[in-house]
Amino acid sequence: MTHEQLLAISLMPAAYLAGSVPFGLLVGLARGVDVRKAGSGNIGATNVARLLGARYFALVFALDVLKGLLPTLAAGRVLGRGGPELQPMDFLLWLLVAAAAIAGHMFSIFLGFRGGKGVATGAGAALGVYPYFTAPALVALLAFIVVFLVWRYVSLGSIAAAVALPVAYVLIGLAMGWPITGRQLPLLVFAILIGGLVIARHRANISRLLAGTEPRAGRSA
Repeated sequence: MTHEQLLAISLMPAAYLAGSVPFGLLVGLARGVDVRKAGSGNIGATNVARLLGARYFALVFALDVLKGLLPTLAAGRVLGRGGPELQPMDFLLWLLVAAAAIAGHMFSIFLGFRGGKGVATGAGAALGVYPYFTAPALVALLAFIVVFLVWRYVSLGSIAAAVALPVAYVLIGLAMGWPITGRQLPLLVFAILIGGLVIARHRANISRLLAGTEPRAGRSA
């Protein structure tokens, strides 16, 4: 194992701890609200917005994005910024750092291994896998925005983004001539898994969407 790979491994615990910081809860407590006990009970930016307003959504969303983005960028720098010399093991370690940050948000050590749904932190982690996931992540963000603006469901927008990420990666990869089923196979698997995980974390929302009881943006949970 190379020195760079060992450094990437050492970043995993730090990425998990960074992801575990519950910014939504901390911002809520700073404003006198325990977001775990109000609204939907989720620590993510959407519930914070319901309880505190849109400007706090922006704050928490940005912080949650950063805790996925920064550890992933650090891992990419250590491993060579996605250069052509990267091998499947390098991609795997890079993605494991990203996954550690996402897992920290979803299963925070500071909250008894509970947490949020991972959308913002996952978006940040994807943006940090430059250049392979950066454009797909922007496509996923666009999908979220369009679906949200049309139907006003944050959950539906998040699900659309989760589907868009692996689809966009495949289409962009084919257009760019990337070896998406060769040495970049870990990236394809990760895109599918992270999209599936985000959808799985929205099971309750999907049930409410089908039942017509999911709250739209601007209404209480």
